[in-house]
Amino acid sequence: MLATARAAGADPVTAAADRAWGGYSGYFADPDGFRWEVAWAPGPVGDLEVP
Repeated sequence: MLATARAAGADPVTAAADRAWGGYSGYFADPDGFRWEVAWAPGPVGDLEVP
């Protein structure tokens, strides 16, 4: 998703990386400067994952 956003002209903010909460996420900025997070969380949505 991040690569698709960047290919469409979004500014990269941070590369995707493993996060302390157990997931994986990265950020990009749209043409208006708003920042968006693309995230993947392990397990079903709403489950608490503590490393």
